[in-house]
Amino acid sequence: MIRDDVGVAMGESGELHVAILGPVQVWRGDREAAIGPVRRQAVLAALVLRGSRLVSYEQLIDGVWGDKPPPTGRRVLPSYVYALRRALDVPSVGQDGSVIRGGSGGYRFAAPVRLDTARLTELSVGTGRLLDAGDTSGALADAEQGLRLFRGEPLAGLPGPYASGERQRLLVERRSLQKQRLECLLRLGRGSEVLADLASPEAAPPLDEPVQALKIRALYGMGRQGEALAAYEGLRRRLREELGAAPSAALRELHAAVLRHDDKAVIGGSGTNGGSGTSGGSASPGAGTASKASTVDAAWRPRAAPPSVSVSVSAQARSPRTVNELPGNAGKLMGRGAEVATLTAPAPDDGVMVATVDGPAGVGKTSLLVHAAWTLRPQHPDGVLFLDLLTHHSPAGDRPMTKRLLQRLLRTLGTADADIPQDRDGLIAAWRDVTSGRRLLLVLDDVGSAAQVRPLLPAGPGSRVLVAGRHRLTGLDADRCVTLEPLPTNDSIWLLRRLIGGARSDADPEAVKDLARLCGGLPLALRIAGARLQHRPSWTPAHLAARMAREERRLGELSAGDRSVEAAFHMSYEQLNQARQRAFRLLGHAPTPEFDAWTPAVMLGVGVDEAEIVLEELYDASLVLQPGPGRYRLHDLVRVHARKLADVRPEEAAQARRRALELYVQAGRLTSDDGRASDGDPQRFDSARDAARWLDAVGADLADVPRYAAAHGEDVLAAELGVALRDYFLHHDRYDEGRTALKSALRAAERSGDPALRAQVAASLGLLDYQQGRLAEGGDWFRQALKSAREIGDETLVALALTGLATQDFLQGQYDTVTATMDEVLPALKRANDAWGESLALALRSMSRFTQGEVRTAFADARAGLAAAERNGRPIPISQRLIGLADGHEALGERAEARAVLLRSEALLREAGDPLLLALTLTRLGSIAEDLGEAERRHRQALELHAGISRRSEPHRTRLEMEIRRRLGQSYAQAGARVRARRQFCAALALERAAEHPELREQLRASLAEVDGE
Repeated sequence: MIRDDVGVAMGESGELHVAILGPVQVWRGDREAAIGPVRRQAVLAALVLRGSRLVSYEQLIDGVWGDKPPPTGRRVLPSYVYALRRALDVPSVGQDGSVIRGGSGGYRFAAPVRLDTARLTELSVGTGRLLDAGDTSGALADAEQGLRLFRGEPLAGLPGPYASGERQRLLVERRSLQKQRLECLLRLGRGSEVLADLASPEAAPPLDEPVQALKIRALYGMGRQGEALAAYEGLRRRLREELGAAPSAALRELHAAVLRHDDKAVIGGSGTNGGSGTSGGSASPGAGTASKASTVDAAWRPRAAPPSVSVSVSAQARSPRTVNELPGNAGKLMGRGAEVATLTAPAPDDGVMVATVDGPAGVGKTSLLVHAAWTLRPQHPDGVLFLDLLTHHSPAGDRPMTKRLLQRLLRTLGTADADIPQDRDGLIAAWRDVTSGRRLLLVLDDVGSAAQVRPLLPAGPGSRVLVAGRHRLTGLDADRCVTLEPLPTNDSIWLLRRLIGGARSDADPEAVKDLARLCGGLPLALRIAGARLQHRPSWTPAHLAARMAREERRLGELSAGDRSVEAAFHMSYEQLNQARQRAFRLLGHAPTPEFDAWTPAVMLGVGVDEAEIVLEELYDASLVLQPGPGRYRLHDLVRVHARKLADVRPEEAAQARRRALELYVQAGRLTSDDGRASDGDPQRFDSARDAARWLDAVGADLADVPRYAAAHGEDVLAAELGVALRDYFLHHDRYDEGRTALKSALRAAERSGDPALRAQVAASLGLLDYQQGRLAEGGDWFRQALKSAREIGDETLVALALTGLATQDFLQGQYDTVTATMDEVLPALKRANDAWGESLALALRSMSRFTQGEVRTAFADARAGLAAAERNGRPIPISQRLIGLADGHEALGERAEARAVLLRSEALLREAGDPLLLALTLTRLGSIAEDLGEAERRHRQALELHAGISRRSEPHRTRLEMEIRRRLGQSYAQAGARVRARRQFCAALALERAAEHPELREQLRASLAEVDGE
């Protein structure tokens, strides 16, 4: 059982004891209670640390879940409270006698409880009181008892903003107690222990003046005056080089005391409880006790006004004014718990803490800033000041200049007009002078640059500055930075529900969800939508959502009175120079919501490096979002605004859009099997692999690019896109997305009136159906392609369509027909110099001849097919032909030649990244391996690859596993491992979709019968 610092067993009286200075632990009497998961512990902490005060449902949700509330909202809380009651209540006590009581929209902790934090506070206060009274030994005992209460990081592992804030507060209290302990050791002449504790940079940060002062005093107390002076000089140099600052007045006085050997000023008096005197030139025992106002305390304990700070005549003549200029607090902030916790977390008392908030227009920066400021107000008794710099809300000539702002601030704090300087430098100096002894909270809203902020920073230790603006203030040395994102859908729905009422929301929850989505999570848009419904009782959420569904009307609907989402966006746009305005407009026509630097580079006609600079500047202006490194996107409503601006110059927009779409065509063609190069634009990708990686990053939006092209009148590009992206989708098992893209391409091809385009799209749909085992549907598409190709007399397209139909014949066992058809199409493909088509035709004829036992002629076709594929140059068709050639070598008993061919295929496929073909290559290598160990290794590699192949690859995925297990079983059987062979054959036959592959199933049954001796 854990015991507290005075040796009394926790909970011996039967009362509850909760320990949070480490992992959360709870006892009732001698029994430790099992609280359960960390989220439940976080709920307990949020209740018990507030004493008996009622904690609302919203406070609990915000404090424990932060900006990711549970989908069920507050309905999740009863399950947590129920579990806590079971763990903590006396049996059969009932809810009325429970330690946790509900009611009035929340819960409270109703039972007496002993908290280790209460004991910590008691010991911390006692340490300071005893130290001030001169009882240094008693103070040291209290400090060490307090530090022993910590069993690790407070509230260890607990999630949520509330636990994070309390954790930081307790860590600050621990650091304060550690400093008090070191002060005690120093006064008791135990300087070596002080130096040992401060040996690491973590324990003694190089720029922490109070801690470095302790180190200097300890060195002096041990008779090492030279080292003490060197430590001071090193600190002075670091402050100058890294912060551009000089040591504080208190530290300078300490330095002077060291120089003049003033033991009392440096070390202070010894304790009254028999503490030993200091050594090495320290004060003798009984030399007296340092007072709170001494230089010693000033060196390590922050004070409101150090003696060296001069005070202006007006400040001496007039009493300081305590002001609060904050606007009214809007109250509940939905989904901003983590941001509030960051802005309000404890900060060191020995400096000015600066926190910044940035984000796009309408995201709720001002509301967050004001809410955080009201939370912090009690910590700043000398005043709370609020300034709106109007960067984005007024013409440049109407914005307050620095001189006017400083004059206003000085007047607010009570400086007489006659004492306010007129020049800028004098105003800055006067502001720093007046604020040097005050703990102020300064709130600056709608800031546009770091240069606006720097002159306004107060000088008083313990002061805070909260700054908000659309532009990221990268040039400002901020301690904390918050980028505000749009609200998630659940929070948006909650805000709408609060605005329009539960009855209207519950009448059509799906419409409310649609409305929240159309507002894009922007609080300004949500509030305007809510206001419109409030003032139009006859409107339903569905009616407003329908009005907003049309993109060209959406921003117009988000306007109420003097509030307008579009106007807020336009203010940000107006701050840009002409080149950046053009870039922003054109980004509205990017084919996908998310993009990297390549897309704007081709749209703007600039290099990628320059495009990245443009994007980063727009990101700093909060006009684009950055969902990941190197990835950018426009908020949905911002994109609508950008398109509206671009559409004023339709030719410019159309040209940029075409360039972007052509980039997708080029990337698709580079990843395709046919090897056709992109026309027009120069090559923008280093390799097919480079193009594939670029398409990978586009993600699910890729399937919508042909539809986007068609929607903007680019039917030819839409059709070309579908065909170009076909093989990329096929090789990545993205069949549904490929079908979506090709269906859009087909409609565009039909509108274009180009039969050649329609034939290409139809053939691509046929290939897609074949890949999914839909032979009849695939055959219909190839017949349509053949019809269109014959209409225009394109013998190459005719040959490709016939090859597609011959594939269906082959899969249906009509081998003579296949051979005859390939004899017909090969001359046309050779005349067209279509190496890809020729390779396909030769491979198909080779497989037909192999099946009919014509091994020699089949082998010759396989070699010719490989040569054609090599002329085409694409790795996947080459690998396909190599696998076919290996089958020929194996049929002729040429195992060494088969192995060499397959090793080449393996190398190509590891680079190209086709797992299905690579697995086929590996299992074939296993079948021709010299020993069982090598065979088993290769087959197992193939099975590992198979496990990562998407189920969307059916029926090929099942067929591949059946083939690998058949070959693995044969390897076992050849080595005499009949039981292991049987296990593989049975596993293959038991696969869920094995019946779809009757020929392979018959081979497995024959192999099974052979090992069973039948």
